[in-house]
Amino acid sequence: MLVVTTETIPGQEIQVLGLAMGSTIQSKNLGHDIGQSLKTLVGGELKSYTAMMDEARNIAIQRMVNQAGAMGADAIVNLRFATSAIMAGAAEVMAYGTAVRYK
Repeated sequence: MLVVTTETIPGQEIQVLGLAMGSTIQSKNLGHDIGQSLKTLVGGELKSYTAMMDEARNIAIQRMVNQAGAMGADAIVNLRFATSAIMAGAAEVMAYGTAVRYK
């Protein structure tokens, strides 16, 4: 399924089906949290958290695509992400966009 951040798909006439979204809440285990906390003392990328957020985005996108597919969509336009801290060490990632069908 085509997923784009634009409002249209060049060369395609589309019919809007509705909102498609997917989300996940991810956390790291206590060992990773302690290690990453120590990393903040010297600075630099928190690679464990970067990997966690990459995985969370991929899960959220796949769930959004699955929901759009169940609606009969051919594509999703206007992809957006939202994040929020749920609690210390846990974050929600939501992917959402407009499910569309080609005319």
